Amino acid sequence: MIKLRTILLYDPLYLILTIISLLYSFVMMNYFPYTSKYKMTDTTVEGYIHNFKIDGNKLNILLKGKERIIINYYFETEEEKNSFPFELGDNIKIYGEMEKPKESSVFNLFDYKKHLYRNKIFYLFKADKIELISKNTRLRYSIKQKMIKHIDNIGKSTSYVKALVIGNDDEFKESIADSYQFNGVSHLFAISGSHITFLSIIILWFLKRIRVEENKRYYIVIFILIFYMFLTDYAGSVMRSVVFFSLLSLNKMYYFHIKTINILQLTLFVLLIFKPSLLYDVGFQFSFLISLYLVKYQPFISSIKNYIKQTFIISLIAFLVSIPICINNFFQINLLSPIINVLFVPYVSFILFPLSFLCLLFPFLDNLIFLFVIVLENISLYLSTLKIGEIILAKPPFIIILIYYFLISVGINKMAVKKYFYLIPLVILIFIHNNINYFSRYPYLVFIDVGQGDSIFISLPHNKGNVLIDTGGKISFEQPWQQKNNTYKIGKDTIIPFLKSIGIKKLDYLILTHGDADHMGEALNIVKNYNVEQVVFNSGSLVKLEKELIVELDKLNINYDFLKRGDVISIGEVEMHCLNPSRDINENDNSIVLYLKIFKHTILLTGDISSNIEEDIILAYPKLKVDILKVGHHGSKTSTSEKFINTIKPKYAIIPVGRNNRFNHPSEIVINRLRSNDVKILQTSTNGSIKIIIGLNEVTIKTAST
Repeated sequence: MIKLRTILLYDPLYLILTIISLLYSFVMMNYFPYTSKYKMTDTTVEGYIHNFKIDGNKLNILLKGKERIIINYYFETEEEKNSFPFELGDNIKIYGEMEKPKESSVFNLFDYKKHLYRNKIFYLFKADKIELISKNTRLRYSIKQKMIKHIDNIGKSTSYVKALVIGNDDEFKESIADSYQFNGVSHLFAISGSHITFLSIIILWFLKRIRVEENKRYYIVIFILIFYMFLTDYAGSVMRSVVFFSLLSLNKMYYFHIKTINILQLTLFVLLIFKPSLLYDVGFQFSFLISLYLVKYQPFISSIKNYIKQTFIISLIAFLVSIPICINNFFQINLLSPIINVLFVPYVSFILFPLSFLCLLFPFLDNLIFLFVIVLENISLYLSTLKIGEIILAKPPFIIILIYYFLISVGINKMAVKKYFYLIPLVILIFIHNNINYFSRYPYLVFIDVGQGDSIFISLPHNKGNVLIDTGGKISFEQPWQQKNNTYKIGKDTIIPFLKSIGIKKLDYLILTHGDADHMGEALNIVKNYNVEQVVFNSGSLVKLEKELIVELDKLNINYDFLKRGDVISIGEVEMHCLNPSRDINENDNSIVLYLKIFKHTILLTGDISSNIEEDIILAYPKLKVDILKVGHHGSKTSTSEKFINTIKPKYAIIPVGRNNRFNHPSEIVINRLRSNDVKILQTSTNGSIKIIIGLNEVTIKTAST
């Protein structure tokens, strides 16, 4: 025992274990591929329901069968949805077909396929029919199911009780969730160390009151917390907190006298050996790194006697440590976050969190909680509308993340001895990072994969201009019962995050070629949520979407103009010549057609024009030659005529088109026509987003999908 204590008190041991666990996780995740027990040809799967979620007309089940697999099923009627008969733990059989998860098709954004793979989920299963084999007999699932039902019946504050008790924050209103993220307070609704500490103190106090022996008290709490991990679906931050508390308890019970920071490193070792995928879990990264710095600088924090000042210092340290994680995943930070947290942390920790647990026992507290919720939400919404403190920072390479942490560590270390000027290098790095596009040398285009639609981004060197041509979008025909709580929006969930990921702070022009939804359906979302200097429409008759957008532009005081043949948009050293429309015809043929020449390279962007307008253009511009052609109307057979291709002689043809679209775009006729003219074809449906970097003598093409 003495020898064991000697080993456990050896500080370098924990650094060695930390390095081993990090290397082990990285190697296991990247060099030892997992293989699935299912086959792509399987048409049935069996297992029990580990978790499920109903959102609109969609049912999502996490099934434990041969391995974990995600089941997607769409209710056909509202009655079917309301009479959903299954519960957690039920054994079911599903009929349907396997689907491969879609990899990220937009540069820098979340890769769903990789996320599932790291969690050993290899397939999605598109369900046609679900049959019950047997009802649940597992006690843990029965308890969880009853708790969820109980919370669902609480009332107006259900979404907050769910978030703060079982870690499910999916039911927040979209605008509220966005405001929390913008203000840097989303972490308060993810169960973490403070929540686990609160629960532990309450349970330990109760056990002490009923005179349970001290060691037994800790073992009981550890057992309860392990079950609580199951209730929260083993969230990374909860696992970190529970294992950390458990090791701290053992350290206290058996008088090992291990330093707290070493116990935290041991926690990391245990968790990463047990579950290597936690290395890539953003919640776990936040939880562990913030805890590491708070533990390391606990003496400094404890020396501050003023509560408000102490809370601010804690918030400031947490904010600084989280900067690289936020930049890497969300591409922005809010400089006011430490101040906002001074207000929000005690409000959530000492009011909402305890009341949420009390509400489980006393549901009549629902109205009281909701009163506090309304106050919190209104403050958060107001602060987010001010748009103060937001800094957009492009996704950094790993070496820059390491430099950030070096400067952050030096800054916090010197801050502890009141040498605040050591934070200046970090401020300088953030300033340079925020203005990184002033250092870009070459212009580039990105054909963003927005499914069945167009969205083209053009960036000029040294931040001299940024243009977005079309936004993608789609028309929804869903009935109210089919609509999701947080509907995926191309503009808000794809285009804006992509622009932030490359450090774009504003759009000089948003050019909308025409008024169809697949080209401008997301324009409202973009002008409401992003900095747009000017919007450009074609000069044809205005359609409904264009009229609605103009009303919003007037409210937002955003300039707009109308483009016709012969007009030129000059931005930086580049001129964009408008070749169409020349007259008012129909919506597709009214599309703005832009011709650009950058260095020696020529580009033609054709909207949805038909072969009639193509012929009109080559009659008006008989010497028109093009290196890069954006194929008209997603490769429809009504566009891209043989005469047009023979005249302009493109080297590259880019086709923005959705996978398995109902229009069967692109047409085989168009594909064969391009191939017979030796044109290299790229499609967003197969290549994902397509980036074309314009060099002095040649172009470089990169694609998001392999």
